[in-house]
Parts: sequence; structure tokens; C-alpha cells
Amino acid sequence: MAVIRFGTDGWRAVIAQDFTFANLSRIVEGTARWLLEQYPQPKVMIGYDCRFLAGRFAAAAAQQLAHRGVKVYLSPSFATTPMVSLATVQHQCHLGIVLTASHNPPEYLGYKLKAPYGGPAPVAMLQAIEARIPDHPVAVPEAWETFLERRQIEMYDMEALYANYIKSRFDLKALAALPYRIGFDALYGAGQRIFPRLLPSLHRFRCEYNPSFGGVNPEPVPKNLGDFARFVQENGLDFGFVLDGDADRIGMLGSSGRYIDAHHLILLVLHYLLRYRGERGRVILSLSCAVRVGEYARQMGLPVEITPVGFKYIAQRMQEVPDTLIGAEESGGIALPSHLPERDGIFVALLILEMLRQTGKSLDTLIGEIYEVVGPFAVDRLDWPVAEERKAAILRLLSEAPPTSLAGRAVERIDATDGYKLLLSGGEAIMFRASGTEPILRIYTEAQTAQRARELITAGQELVMRA
Repeated sequence: MAVIRFGTDGWRAVIAQDFTFANLSRIVEGTARWLLEQYPQPKVMIGYDCRFLAGRFAAAAAQQLAHRGVKVYLSPSFATTPMVSLATVQHQCHLGIVLTASHNPPEYLGYKLKAPYGGPAPVAMLQAIEARIPDHPVAVPEAWETFLERRQIEMYDMEALYANYIKSRFDLKALAALPYRIGFDALYGAGQRIFPRLLPSLHRFRCEYNPSFGGVNPEPVPKNLGDFARFVQENGLDFGFVLDGDADRIGMLGSSGRYIDAHHLILLVLHYLLRYRGERGRVILSLSCAVRVGEYARQMGLPVEITPVGFKYIAQRMQEVPDTLIGAEESGGIALPSHLPERDGIFVALLILEMLRQTGKSLDTLIGEIYEVVGPFAVDRLDWPVAEERKAAILRLLSEAPPTSLAGRAVERIDATDGYKLLLSGGEAIMFRASGTEPILRIYTEAQTAQRARELITAGQELVMRA
């Protein structure tokens, strides 16, 4: 059978092609073996998203773990990844498991693991579990009802736990009283129920159960948000929040439907924590974050660390470095250790609303304050399906004979922490990286204007085609 490997964020595959009940049985068996070697009475928390058969796969995983003697808490309905992470911590479980493919296309499903502290499982743990995955599935002779009767499997309402926790962290009545008309696009994902439960006044869009996600990948990026942008404009909304498929990442639109990218959201949160709450600490960023995010932190006197792409690297450093203020990645994942060493789109959305309430200032004014430190900037990103040989050729070129200039700018430095990030003169940057979850090459750019960021994308494509 095919070798199963964890990627940037879990194992992901196409349903019925590689993500099958047989392969799930194998990866669950590897997980069980590792758990039983580590703990005398292991406990796990299992949740799942809104994808096709996700609940069935989650139940199969629970049944097999129970068969192996692992105590299982299983969500009775779809749950967000942060719910699973929080429940894992609150119930002192040894592992959290989420059946989700996050932002991938509808035909995918995935298997994410959460460490006892709630963040993504560290690389060493994933490698240990990989090494224990058998070549064949494991039969489970006991009936589902047997495990329920023995209480080896218990159904657990993670959404209620999460809702009560959020109510203890935010003044939801005060946030609901803000003088804004706020939209919310769940992209048909797992956040569709809990966010309106917390803020009933939200103007909802794509908040229904639809495993096909309406034919749109559940990722909060501009190419997927045209319909929501029109919804914001037509309903006269002040702004809108967007969550990805498992609600751990966030996007945002302004009043005109203008996209507010993740780099600006990271800066807004950092600016609020620093300037208005007086908090300080280490800033941990993935390499794909805009250079100006790190520059802002450094100018404010904060230490900055750069990690490879993948929140597991950020979460691991957050655990190792107790003075961390924030961890963040370009794809809209933002984590505060005062909450969890885990991304949480709803928590960040509420923090942004709290920022608006506490400062009494608009988003544009707050972004203007940030620009006073680092200057205005824009970013762009291309997710480009290219042949494997073409992908390999550009990565080989950047490794062996990188360009000395690109699009009229000198290449001042190359960061090869993960992929290749070319730091250009004039405060510009371009990064090339093969996705760890999809068969695509990603090109990220940063410049002073949106037009120039797009020009750098074109220059990057031309470089790839010449490789």
C-alpha cells in the first residue's frame, strides 16, 4: 500500500482515491501504537469538519482507537480545529485528532494531530507516528455500541466548551453593541455555527452545510471571495470576516469589499497588543510573511524569529520560548500563547472587534498608524499548478544559479529556510515554494504598491518558465 507521510499540516489526500477507510486504519494504528508506548492510559479528543464522510471517518478512527484501549472523546457534530485544540488541553488529553483538509479543494480530507498543549504536533512526534504506520489496515471486531456501553468512546460537545471559554475571554455584549454592520462568510466551513452563536447580529453568508463548498476552495483569499465582496457592498456592511474550512485561519474585507490581507491583520493584532495593551514579547513568523511584519516588530524593539512554512514549527517554538507574544503565518493563521499555541480565526476576529472598541478608531486609521512605522505596502500570491519537472527545475535553479537581479531590482539576499525568498532592493521581495499540501508552486511577492506586487508575480512566472 502507499506510504503515508505528514505534510505541512497533517496528512491530506483525495477521498476514495488515497483517503480511504483502509489507509485511515493504517494511520490510526500508527497513532495508537505511539500513544500506547508513551502513556499507560492514553486519551484522545477527535473532531471533524464539514467535508464529505468526515463524520464517518472520525467515527471509524474512534472505534479503532477504542479497540486498541485508547479512551476517546468524539464530537457529535462538526467542530472547528480550535475547538478540538481547546478541548484537548481542557481535558488533559494526550492527543487531539481532527479529520479536516482545511482549505484544500472539496474532494480532499485530512488527518491533523494536536499535541497535549493544543498546538500542532511537533515534527519529532509526527516522524515517530509515521514510523509506526503498518502496511495494512487493522480489523476491529467489536461493534460501535460496545465501546459506547463501556464508555471507551464518549460523545463530547466541544462547541459548548468553546463557547463558554470565549464568553470568559471577551465582553460579547459590548462587542455586539459596536456601531458596525458586520458580515461573516463561513465558506461553508466548520465555523458556520459557532461564530453566529457568539455574535447573533452577524450578517451571514455561506453559513450552511455544503460538503462541496459551492465549488470554491474554503480558503479566505481574494479569488474565493468575489461573491462575499458583493454581499458586503449590496448590504452596506462596514466590513466582513471570513474563515477557512476548519476555522483556524482568518481573512477580512473592508466596506467596499476590499480585501485586507493576512499580513495587515497580523500587524493590526501586533499593533493593538503593543501600543494599546502594552504587551511585549517575541514575534515568531513563518518565512512567507511580509518582510514588513518583522520590520515593524524590530522597530518596536521586539525579538523576531523566522520559521519554515507550517504552523507546527511556530507552535513548537512558542512552546520552547516562554516570552512569545504572537506567532503568525502568511495564510491567515495567528496565535496568541495567552489563548492557545494554535491558530484560531474566531478568537482573532473577536480580538479585532475588541481593538475597535477599545481604541475607538477605524481600521483605516489603525493601518495608517502602522504605515507610519513601516510605510505602505502590498502583497500578492499565485498558486500555480505546474508540472513536477518544472517545479523541480526552478527550485534547482534558485539553489545552484540564482538570479542576481529580477524585475529591475538587485537580489540583495536569499533566504532558503523553506523554499527560496529573494530579498530585493527597494524593500521588495519574491518567494518561491512548493506547497506541502497541494500539487502547486506558490509565488509570494511584496512591494510598495499592488501593481508592483503583481508585476513581480509576472517576473516570477517568467523565471520559472525559463528554468
